[in-house]
Amino acid sequence: MTDTRGTRAATIGDVARTAGVSRATVSRVLNGRASVDRALAERVETAIAQLDYRPSETARNLSLGRTNTIAVVVPDLGNPMFQAILHGVTLGAAEDGFQVLVGDTRERPELERRAALDARRRCDALLLCAPRMPDEDLAAVLAQAAPMVLINRPTPAPVAQLAMDYRHAIGLVADHLAGLGHRRLLYLGGPLSSASNRLRLEGVADAEKRHPGLVVQRQEVGASLDAGSDIADAVLRSDATAVIAFNDLVAIGLLSRLDDLGVSVPGRLSVVGVDDIPFARYSRPHLTTVSLPKDALGTQAWAQLKDAMAGRPAAEPVWVEGTLVERHSTGPAPA
Repeated sequence: MTDTRGTRAATIGDVARTAGVSRATVSRVLNGRASVDRALAERVETAIAQLDYRPSETARNLSLGRTNTIAVVVPDLGNPMFQAILHGVTLGAAEDGFQVLVGDTRERPELERRAALDARRRCDALLLCAPRMPDEDLAAVLAQAAPMVLINRPTPAPVAQLAMDYRHAIGLVADHLAGLGHRRLLYLGGPLSSASNRLRLEGVADAEKRHPGLVVQRQEVGASLDAGSDIADAVLRSDATAVIAFNDLVAIGLLSRLDDLGVSVPGRLSVVGVDDIPFARYSRPHLTTVSLPKDALGTQAWAQLKDAMAGRPAAEPVWVEGTLVERHSTGPAPA
């Protein structure tokens, strides 16, 4: 057999002509299907080697009905917490030859349903991280977007899911503050639509029951640095001696504004966060917080997503607990 292609890259048609078979037969051999006669398969393999044919991975995946891409949809990619989860997912996916498409809904719950379904149509599977959408919208996504994994949004639906135990995390920081003598706390809550905020509120209620005399005020703030900074004056007008922030971003924003105002932390006011993002150890003062295994959560999410893509039934929900990291932003309650 003579190669008359010059320097042109070989095509599947070239392989078919050289082997004397149809393009469909070449495609079946490339895809490893056992229905091809062994003698024909050997002719195709010989032609592939002779022509140095390199099949298009994209075309091959399309023929198999897959893209080797997964979608990850998050409410705020600027939040280091979600960045860390995404990092863990991406590392795991890359090891298995998958790429990751990322969608950011910018803390707008009304965008999440469409974003999730659009992303799923372009990919083989979906990882939905901390969605804020209403329950009915989530139910619609769960019904249409399989295979998928849900992170930080507990649901009774039979879907693979993982979640940080924020109820336990708030218990850790509340116990820490109570142990320092604080009895008047202020919880700066995140978005009302956030399931993890609801878990945090349950942790606050648990702490009040566990510590007689402990009073925790609640105030909805948000989840950003600006939210923490903007609420500083209101915090100082309260009678709280310590603040539990929804996350580290809110806590660091508050610390920055308190520093501008010359307020002593923890002398006048103790401040704690949740998540232990990288900035927490570089704030002034260094932030007491709860460290959560974010990268590990992303790695676990990828393992569960692989199981879902393989058609395996969803395992029991996985709850991940954190550990208290005591730094310099908390101290004894002022007299």
